[in-house]
Amino acid sequence: MAVIRNVLNSFNRVALNMRLRSKLFVVYLLLSIIPLYVFVFYSYHTIRNELTEQTYSAMSNTINQISENIQDKMDNYTKISAALYLDVKLQDYLTRDYSESAEYLEAYEYINRTFGNIRTTHPDVYGISVYISHDRFPSDGYYIKPIDDTIRRTAWYNQVIQTFGNPIFGTIITDQEQTNIFTLARLLNINSLNYPYGVLVFHMKEDEIYSLMAKESANKDIFIADPQGVIVSAKNKTLLSTNLHSLLKHTVPQSPTGTFDTVYNGERSLVVYRTLKNGWQTVSVVPYSSFLAKAQTATTNLMLMALSITVSAIILLYLTSGLLTKRFERLLGGIRKVSREDFNIKLHDMGNDEIGQVSSAFTKMSDKIDNLINEVYKKEISKKETELHMLQSQINPHFLYNTLGSISALALRQGDSQVYAMVQHLAKFYRISLNKGKNIITIGEEIELTRNYISIQQTRFKGMLHVDYDVDETLHHCQTIKLIVQPFVENSINHGIWDDERGVGIVIRVSRDGYERIVIDIIDDGMGMDQAAIEAAILKTEAVSGFGIFNVSERIRLAFGDSYGVQVFSRIGIGTQVRITLPLHLNEQNCSHNE
Repeated sequence: MAVIRNVLNSFNRVALNMRLRSKLFVVYLLLSIIPLYVFVFYSYHTIRNELTEQTYSAMSNTINQISENIQDKMDNYTKISAALYLDVKLQDYLTRDYSESAEYLEAYEYINRTFGNIRTTHPDVYGISVYISHDRFPSDGYYIKPIDDTIRRTAWYNQVIQTFGNPIFGTIITDQEQTNIFTLARLLNINSLNYPYGVLVFHMKEDEIYSLMAKESANKDIFIADPQGVIVSAKNKTLLSTNLHSLLKHTVPQSPTGTFDTVYNGERSLVVYRTLKNGWQTVSVVPYSSFLAKAQTATTNLMLMALSITVSAIILLYLTSGLLTKRFERLLGGIRKVSREDFNIKLHDMGNDEIGQVSSAFTKMSDKIDNLINEVYKKEISKKETELHMLQSQINPHFLYNTLGSISALALRQGDSQVYAMVQHLAKFYRISLNKGKNIITIGEEIELTRNYISIQQTRFKGMLHVDYDVDETLHHCQTIKLIVQPFVENSINHGIWDDERGVGIVIRVSRDGYERIVIDIIDDGMGMDQAAIEAAILKTEAVSGFGIFNVSERIRLAFGDSYGVQVFSRIGIGTQVRITLPLHLNEQNCSHNE
């Protein structure tokens, strides 16, 4: 919090010392330019993310469809090879020990017919070969071929002899006709995994696989790779048998599906892949530029528009702020002249807008200030008198409501004698307090007013109010403002009673001190107040008890000066003393007359 406060204080200091034109530029920058560019940036990234998500979804659907088609074709090849793998007659021909040459001619006739039928019914099978490991059956070099050292050194042979008859799909090879083919191979055995008698190999053109994804390769690159990452099929045939991981500069994970970003052909690209049952992977690569080009173009155009708007706005702001600041400077010059008591102010061509209206009003004001200066003192006196009358008029009706409530209650419970007494005291109270609208009464009248009020309250609080008076009778004719004692007596009654049996004792003392002041003390032995409550009461302008401490003190100060007023002394559990001080020298004639 301290750091934030220091930053805000530093900002305030800088802002207060900046010229108005600079402030306008800063406000425009914060409220217009920055939000505009943030909006452009946010729009671009939102569109980019949306397009990326749509492209990923489309690529995933495409990859899934291609993978399913390839899987179906591989399953078909597997079923065909299984038919030959389980052909007992073919197994017998290939494992028999021929004693006469005419016997294997029958075998060749069966093999040619069987293999030929397969190639006829499945034209995508480019070739079929059986590699045998013995010399009991002569090779024809077409369907039947020997397993020589060259074959034994091949990777696919070393892989197939470890599969125990399960089909494996091999990588791309190129035949004598420069045709790219891939293979399916499976080990042939005599009803036992320990006695293989040959290897069945199907040859399929790479084009058969590529035809399944050719239509989807228009604006993207799709690859089929084996588990080692060797490319089996692709649009660019020069990439066949190369390593896809090296091409993408990223290893394609062996997870079922997934996506990642990489750099391909020098462009940042999105890669989506899916893994088939046999470990082959279908991989689609799309450069981001291919589907974000329009978004980037739109963003560039938007940025150019924002830039042109910004430049135009800055020029307009510069001209407008110049018009404003020049007029402010002229107005400031006039204010400085007035501060030097030079009221001859002439401001021309200031316009009719707010600045012009302020300038016009300021000119008129400066013309009148000379006349107003002579009237200030009289206006201040009038203001004080008005405040005094306003304070005097703020009689809280709470007391009246309580008194009438007491009268009503007594009228119901008792006879009319007490009601009559209360009404008499009430009439005397208001006769003195209202005083025909005059604010000044004598101290004797103020004490009499207080006595009437206490008489009413004693009727209400039977036996609970114990009031003693110690009044210097020589001060009876001294003048004071009215209703300065009664509010504090009311406070003592309302807030001082804390024991319903004991009640409260109140002493009202009127005397003079050695400083030529009249001192009125209202002392009670009630609950008392702590210092916080005293301070709150002094600052409170409205209270439930009459005028309140502040009100009485303010009326005395306005009437007699700041040297006089109200002081409060109190302790919890002991009681409260309110001291009112009034001037004696202003009352010398009235007081001496009494003497």
